[in-house]
Amino acid sequence: MKLKIGFSPCPNDTFIFDALVNGKIDTEGIEFEVVMADVEALNKQAFAGDIDITKLSYHAYAYLVKTYVLLDAGSALGKNCGPLLIAKRPLSDAEVNNGHIAIPGKFTTANFLFSLAFPEAGKKQEMVFSEIEGAVLGGKADAGLIIHENRFTYQQKGLIKIIDLGEFWESSTGLPIPLGGIVVKRSLPSEVKLLVNRLVAKSVRYALENPAGTKEFVRSHSQEMEDEIINEHIKLYVNDFTVSLGGSGRTAVIRLFDVAKARGIIPFYEEEIFLN
Repeated sequence: MKLKIGFSPCPNDTFIFDALVNGKIDTEGIEFEVVMADVEALNKQAFAGDIDITKLSYHAYAYLVKTYVLLDAGSALGKNCGPLLIAKRPLSDAEVNNGHIAIPGKFTTANFLFSLAFPEAGKKQEMVFSEIEGAVLGGKADAGLIIHENRFTYQQKGLIKIIDLGEFWESSTGLPIPLGGIVVKRSLPSEVKLLVNRLVAKSVRYALENPAGTKEFVRSHSQEMEDEIINEHIKLYVNDFTVSLGGSGRTAVIRLFDVAKARGIIPFYEEEIFLN
């Protein structure tokens, strides 16, 4: 069986999927066709139902629960790893609410968290995450919402942090922030969905046990090529939750969705969101 799988070129994704897509583990008869794109592009492909397995923002997944189910393996959750709102100078809440804000996509979890912190902000401009720093520096946006490896580079470019939205979430809930997860189509046979979950977990464990073996694949796709930045990125987003959500990981995802439903940010759903 051949399945289409999507993930981003960011170091944490290429790190965890290297073994799966490059023949370093036994995939038990499953072949994978790789679609590599930024997270919002993957979100849009999932909305089109054009992909079997994919990395997906938790915000986007809330709209796609009828089509996809969440794997236990592969998620990006953690503390001190949330999106940052950055600018060239300090901004008041009023300036943020009235300013032009560059965001990495409408359905990113970053935008969801920003909407919780600044519900009155209405002037948002969507762009590829790697272009946001430049937009702020060039005056095309008053502030920008950055994710991935950009959180390690913004200060070098003379930008400052307005708010860490991960800290905003953690301080109000005491839970890790769910950023992105791996989902699989509900329409696939149960045994295939369970196999995919086992393979993703196996690929994550392989990477954690053989980090040097992933370096070539990770470096070939990373926006920032400095080893220190790549390693910090992986360390930040790949952890025990990536191997398995566990009870606390599931609790965090449920809380995120409950808050979003209460605020009217996501639609109501009845389906079980976790693969069991």
